[in-house]
Amino acid sequence: MPSTHTSLHYHLVFSTKDRVSLIRAEWRNDLHSYLGGIVETLKGVPVKIGGVDDHVHLLIGLKPTHCLADVLREIKKGSSEWVHNELQKNLFSWQPGYGAYTVSPTNINSVGRYIEKQEEHHQRKSFQTEYVEMLEAGCIEYDEQYLW
Repeated sequence: MPSTHTSLHYHLVFSTKDRVSLIRAEWRNDLHSYLGGIVETLKGVPVKIGGVDDHVHLLIGLKPTHCLADVLREIKKGSSEWVHNELQKNLFSWQPGYGAYTVSPTNINSVGRYIEKQEEHHQRKSFQTEYVEMLEAGCIEYDEQYLW
């Protein structure tokens, strides 16, 4: 086969430092758009981006040449700089870690809908509960003392 064909989609989740509610509704959509712009600049595809006041979810497509850790570093760095410079929110920062899950092509739409409904979802469930459920659903081992 003379060419390469891939479908590499990731559901990324990360929160503000110490899960502080810093992402205000009045600029949240602008932040989500900016996150998508960073993904595009890195030659990725932002499929769906959403979240609430203390965390974000990104569904993105990447190429095989992307290094996931480098992509996350650039997303966090660039968006933090934007919040500091454009919004003058100098205390804003992201947590050091993240959750990353591969998404099969047949689940892209359902993950996208899940991200779209974050506001509604978090009226019933905290970020901590959601994150632990995601870890368990992904069969990811974790030590509770290092989660938060």
